[in-house]
Amino acid sequence: MLIHGMAGSLTTWDPVFADLARTHDVIALDLPGHGTSSGLRDYSLGSLAASVRDLLDALEVETATIVGHSLGGGIAMQFMYQFPERCERLVLVSSGGLGREVTPMLRALTVPGAGLVLAGGARIRHQRHVAAAARLAGPVAGRVWNDLPYMLRQMATLDDPERRRSFLATINAVIEIGGQGINAVEKLHLAAGLPTLIVWGEDDRMIPSGHGHVAADLIPGSRLELVPGAGHYPHEDDPERFARVVADFMATTRPRT
Repeated sequence: MLIHGMAGSLTTWDPVFADLARTHDVIALDLPGHGTSSGLRDYSLGSLAASVRDLLDALEVETATIVGHSLGGGIAMQFMYQFPERCERLVLVSSGGLGREVTPMLRALTVPGAGLVLAGGARIRHQRHVAAAARLAGPVAGRVWNDLPYMLRQMATLDDPERRRSFLATINAVIEIGGQGINAVEKLHLAAGLPTLIVWGEDDRMIPSGHGHVAADLIPGSRLELVPGAGHYPHEDDPERFARVVADFMATTRPRT
């Protein structure tokens, strides 16, 4: 079960989906208010985890390995707390919810008026000459900040008012002006006995890879895989390595029953 991050969609898993599907049944979803999914009133982690459970119910899937990227990692952990009997394994990819630190760009989106700024930015980006300039500048910007092209891609979807409202509601549910407002570190002992893999890009500037080290130390028997040269999106920066690591984890661990 693949869960994407904030302002993302199931398409973030496209680079690894086919490789993972060679050996396993793979499900990816658009979270509520993201991609093509309709919105919710409640964007708390508990509500989003329940949405994942509801999808599994609709597909008549009793248990699954839960894989979450960024915000999706926080949802994956919440799913494990709320529905432990449904969670066979846990894979956290550059996960949120494991420490206070997060990029100032996301913290700034919690201040009043952020919605107006996002709306204006999305409109400007869709203008023909601006879009052309962004495409030309993208490779250069990516060398300055490795995750910037991915962020710009996702921010471009926020010209839709409903998507923008959902994004801001999600931001405010998990991030404060001072950093991440939800910290799962004190609950990581609940993952004892659950096969857990933590994957992080060594050059992640959105959420520091040190959060992955902390989580690995607190979850007995967990594995930590740092992806050299990758940023916040290791499954997109190095999809072959990511798929290989996850496939090996699946093959060498037994699901919790």
